[in-house]
Amino acid sequence: QVQLVESGGGLVQAGGSLRLSCAVSGRTFSSYRMGWFRQAPGKEREFVAAISWSDGNTNYRDSVKGRFTISRDNVKNTVYLQMNSLGPDDTAVYYCAAQRGEKLIRPAYWGQGTQVTVSS
Repeated sequence: QVQLVESGGGLVQAGGSLRLSCAVSGRTFSSYRMGWFRQAPGKEREFVAAISWSDGNTNYRDSVKGRFTISRDNVKNTVYLQMNSLGPDDTAVYYCAAQRGEKLIRPAYWGQGTQVTVSS
């Protein structure tokens, strides 16, 4: 059974940092692209960042470039999202996701989500 389990969310003041973790299990993800999406109240879910498990290639949405860093640990089977310089607009439920191949557009697997709240 494939599982993506997020952790690390919480309440932080504007300008602060959080690190989200996504522990993956149930299959080999070496040919998958992993990533993070987020959904704020009343808004559609949006892409945040992605990384290829095999070669570490990354991409980000423009609004988080320079502030967020996605990484993976092949030994721990965990994907991370380091978030710095957080602002109220980053408040959302963050979801870990996985899709086979080189793109992360229609993930086949999703985590349950972790809440990130940034206070001004």
